[in-house]
Amino acid sequence: MPGPPPGLRAVVLGASNVALGFPELLARLRARAGGPVEILGAFGHGRSFGNPSRFLFVRELPGIAGCGLWADLDRRPPLPTLGLVTDVGNDLMYGSPVSRVAGWIEACLDRLAARGADLVVCLLPIARLEALPARRYHFLRSILFPGRRVSLSAMLDRAREMNERLRELGRERRALLIEPRASWYGLDPIHPRARHRGAAWSHALLPDWTGPLPRGDRLPWLGAAELRLLGVPLRRPQPVRRFEDGTTVALY
Repeated sequence: MPGPPPGLRAVVLGASNVALGFPELLARLRARAGGPVEILGAFGHGRSFGNPSRFLFVRELPGIAGCGLWADLDRRPPLPTLGLVTDVGNDLMYGSPVSRVAGWIEACLDRLAARGADLVVCLLPIARLEALPARRYHFLRSILFPGRRVSLSAMLDRAREMNERLRELGRERRALLIEPRASWYGLDPIHPRARHRGAAWSHALLPDWTGPLPRGDRLPWLGAAELRLLGVPLRRPQPVRRFEDGTTVALY
């Protein structure tokens, strides 16, 4: 017999932190909903909020603000909705001006607000970034953002300005603003250590939760509705996952 219908729709917008921590995020969304969740996600390693982005030079995804998630969301019936916006730093490393990135995020927040969504916006981990030695920054930049030449001082200036814009956008829309804790991070200053991913998502979604958490699960890497693999367009029907409890996950 089919399970109960989802009691919560979660629109999850982000990049690698969502992809890496999806099992922990899924568990907390289920706990918040008290049952199955309808998840619409636009995230992935290297994801941009406004431009097509590549990962490992082989997989390309469209910008979040212009992907197919929004048309699909407009077609769906009303449902209590949570909008989570995180991982906004990639575009700064790609060289996009803060004003442009803020405009993409503002468009996403306004679309979610028009659906009556409760909004959660995660800020950049400024405290950890400010403590980053220049040599380590240059090493990580070469690994995570090959070919990019943004200096540490320029990146910090952009990150501080981005956080101020996120605070303004969040306050104007009564969003919950989440300040990452420096203690979550290790040598990598933008991805919480594996043992802290659950705490990070709990901080954003379940700050007062003390009970057990439902099980989470991973997603297929090439699960988005539209993507390019080595330049070849691929399409995949959605939702890409259906769980036994009635939770569904659609990726864009």
